[in-house]
Order: sequence, then structure tokens, then C-alpha cells
Amino acid sequence: MDATPRPPVLAGLRRTYEGEPLLESDLASDPIAQFTVWFQDAVEAGLPEPNAMILATASAGGRPSARTVLLKGYDERGFVFYTNYESRKGRDLAENPRASLLFPWHPIRRQVRIEGTVAKISHEESAEYFSSRPYGSRIGAWASRQSAVVRSREELDDRYRELADRWPDDPPVPDFWGGFRVAPIEVEFWQGQLDRMHDRLRYRRTRPGWALERLAP
Repeated sequence: MDATPRPPVLAGLRRTYEGEPLLESDLASDPIAQFTVWFQDAVEAGLPEPNAMILATASAGGRPSARTVLLKGYDERGFVFYTNYESRKGRDLAENPRASLLFPWHPIRRQVRIEGTVAKISHEESAEYFSSRPYGSRIGAWASRQSAVVRSREELDDRYRELADRWPDDPPVPDFWGGFRVAPIEVEFWQGQLDRMHDRLRYRRTRPGWALERLAP
């Protein structure tokens, strides 16, 4: 008997979106202010980890990769997350300092998509955030050579214990760890609607401000 599981039938997996129309007149004059409104809506709706976002990068050769990271700050300069600079995403961004972010707030029928250029934040900013992290997360940042091949779970655990013994109280910020800021060039707000006639409104960076455009769904 063939024990290989059969793939599910996906054609019928769909849901109906229905909500208030998203009109140009509903949006703030700039995308950061509008993001603040929608982010607060996501928090108040009780979404788990509303600051979770999908980060897409590409190497210099164009090989893409995506993963979920956490937004840890934003302002008019852009959106900040933290990582090991020697990880795959860190290497990608060193070679090709552009990225895309996606906030998939499906329970409230919304998405926000951001494209922009990327740069490291200052060491001082990274160190300030690092010191606010729980002790275990700080040791974990030292223990994990992120994206490198490891022989076993035991190897990771042994390294964690070794570093916890070295710094029982206050581990310093690693020189290979810190923040990136995505400075937005385009920010799209997506609101689900009936019959796949979704609302897509995009802010596009101009000089000196932003142009607001409606995109076909």
C-alpha cells in the first residue's frame, strides 16, 4: 500500500472578504501616519504578534529568500528589525540593500506591503535595544551562528550553557548583531472586498512627499 500522503484539493479553499470600502479620502497624508492607525487596529483586534512581518531579500545574484521577523520600531525614517548580521538575510542585505516587508493581518482582512532601501542603524541604537531584551535572548544571540549548519541540538545547547557561564549577569551586545532600517519607497494598504474587488492604495515616494495611487486588485 502506498503510504505517501496525497496533496489536498486546494481549489475550493477560499474565503469571502467583506468590509467597508477603503477610499483615498480615508487615508492619512503620509504612510507612516496611516500605518500607525492600522497597526493600532491590529493590536486592538487581538491579533497574535501584530508586529510579525515577512521580510523578503535577494542576494546580489538575485536569489530570493523570505522569513518572518518582528518589527521593533518605526518612525518617519523607516521600519526597524534586529538580526545577526552574518545570517543569510544579513549577507543578502550587505550585497543588495533592498527589501520588502509584508504584514499579513488576515483576520481583519488587511495587509500592508512595504518596499524600500535598507541600512544598518547605529551601534548605539542596537546596544540600547539589546540591553532591553530578556537575558536568555541576549545569550541566544551570542550562541546562535544564525543560518550556519550545526551538527546537532546538543551543540547549540552546549554553546548556550558555555556563554551563560561566561556572562551570568549582563552579556554585551555582539559586534555581529544589530538593527536594520527599511526606508520606504512604496507602502501599499490592502483591504479585502467582495468578489476579489479588493482595495489597494499605494503611497509612492516623490520629492518632497508622497503620491497616493489606487491599484487594480
